Order: sequence, then C-alpha cells, then structure tokens
Amino acid sequence: MISLLIGSKGTGKTKKIIGLANEEVKSAKGNIIFVDDDKRHMYDLKHDLRFISMDEYPIYNVDEFFGFLCGIISNDYDINKIYIDGLLKVMKTDCNELPSLVSKLEKISTKYEIDFFMTISCIKNQLHEDLHKYLV
Repeated sequence: MISLLIGSKGTGKTKKIIGLANEEVKSAKGNIIFVDDDKRHMYDLKHDLRFISMDEYPIYNVDEFFGFLCGIISNDYDINKIYIDGLLKVMKTDCNELPSLVSKLEKISTKYEIDFFMTISCIKNQLHEDLHKYLV
C-alpha cells in the first residue's frame, strides 16, 4: 500500500508521520524503517525503528533513491513498513518525477507486502493527478 500525506511547509506533516511510525512500532510484526533527509528528528522516534538519514549517502536522483530502497529491502525480508519524511528532499527532486517512482514502489509494495507512507511538501494541484488516489 502506498500512502501520501501532502501539505505546504509547516502544516504538521512531519509531526504526524513521526506519530504514526511510533504508534505502529508498538504492534508491528515486522521491521519498520524511517527515512529522513537529515538527523533532526532522530530522537523523536522510538529506538525500535530503523532510522536512516539520507544526508549520509550520496543519493542525487529518483533512480538512485529507488535503488537505495531496493537495497534496504533485499537486506531485510522482515520489513513491513517504510516511512519517508520529505520525499522530495530525500532524493532532491520535484513533483514531476513522482509518478514513475510511486509506480515502482507500488510494485515493490505488492510483491514484498511492504507499506510505504510518505510526506510531500506540496499542495494538491501541484501533485500529478495519477497520485491523488494515494492521498490520505
């Protein structure tokens, strides 16, 4: 399952995704990954989550980021949720490249039974129409 939480900067998306991840880890049957663009919120998360700060890796585009996620998944077959805060910032891109990434993530989600929950700083009319079905 793919879920997208969108909104302009400062609307509480990060606070919400952190809350969801922390709540999920209490009853998770598998591993949960939390990906962020930097370490700012690392201590807001429960220690049972696997935190990944993208500022430690030389990832510069959508394809590299997708490959990075595939590498994480291939290393741990017990992952059942991946939270990504600030999707556009973690892979340094804009809204135009999201439909192809989300399409690939949907295939991975189905094949490996992994849910993706991502935040994006944009408003609904900036988001490609194909992605509206994933909005929460």
